[in-house]
Amino acid sequence: MTTQILTETLPTTGNNLDNQFYKDVIAGLTAKPKHLDSKYFYDAQGDKLFQELMNCDEYYPTNCEMEIFTTQTERICKALIDNGDVFDLIELGAGDAKKSIKLLEYLIHNKADFTYLPIDISENVISYLNVTLPATLPGIKIEGLNGEYFKMLKKAASLSKRRKVVMFLGSNIGNMPVTDAKAFCRELRNHLSPGDMVLIGIDLKKHPATVLAAYNDKEGITRRFNLNLLERVNRELQGNFIIERFDHYATYDPETGACKSYLISLDDQEVVVGDQTISFLKNEYIYMEISQKYNVNEINIMANKAGFKPAKSFFDSKNWFIDAIWTAV
Repeated sequence: MTTQILTETLPTTGNNLDNQFYKDVIAGLTAKPKHLDSKYFYDAQGDKLFQELMNCDEYYPTNCEMEIFTTQTERICKALIDNGDVFDLIELGAGDAKKSIKLLEYLIHNKADFTYLPIDISENVISYLNVTLPATLPGIKIEGLNGEYFKMLKKAASLSKRRKVVMFLGSNIGNMPVTDAKAFCRELRNHLSPGDMVLIGIDLKKHPATVLAAYNDKEGITRRFNLNLLERVNRELQGNFIIERFDHYATYDPETGACKSYLISLDDQEVVVGDQTISFLKNEYIYMEISQKYNVNEINIMANKAGFKPAKSFFDSKNWFIDAIWTAV
């Protein structure tokens, strides 16, 4: 489950049946098995529900990573500064920079020579950071980049020849199947030069009950978060989902580390979305999201195979989460 502010919110008036959201929803619901793209969770209501989820007792990843950034700020920053040369600090999916601001404060206070380049697909997010961070952190050099990760990394490379330090936080890498995550890391390396760094946050394997509770909380926030995507389809794509006829189901496999979320149809039913009619069988599922967990050895192997050398590892006090520094070789 991602923590970035997203991204794909569409107007609720007019004909939206030609937009990408509609195309992706129809493609997913007519596929076998059915699925929906988790990036569409984050409309205004989805953002609100996710904020609630981050504050509930069971959802640990955000608090674990915030603990790392709060209690080990100096160690992380000294590792990133390395030899003290000038560098670009690039954050993929910057969102509100709530975590990275801890590092930014330290770097500015200690007069590190860096430029902060937040990357986000949301133009609103980049505009927000460009305005608020200079007011919050006087002296910061910032240039927000609005667009897709790798296109903006290419643009960042064209802006300067400075060393790059790329942050990819919040276990966003966990929102990809393992094969996709490995391919992502290889592509990330392709956009970097030897000596560049990556600071990557990854959720670790732990007791299955702890993991599962985070994605199936007792207050039902995760359930509402998933079902909100059906409500969004109703609001924006002329859908007629009856929300009460679907239920949320989460599962965690401790062997593979895959935590998956589904919505289950409670009846045989037909749903209209725009000009399409979708049939559901009773107990048929819609695959919604993966939140992949790793152990440290798996993380190091992924780094090495992508062309990085694991350099430093920072853990929270429970050893539930890792922020790892990789160096491009």
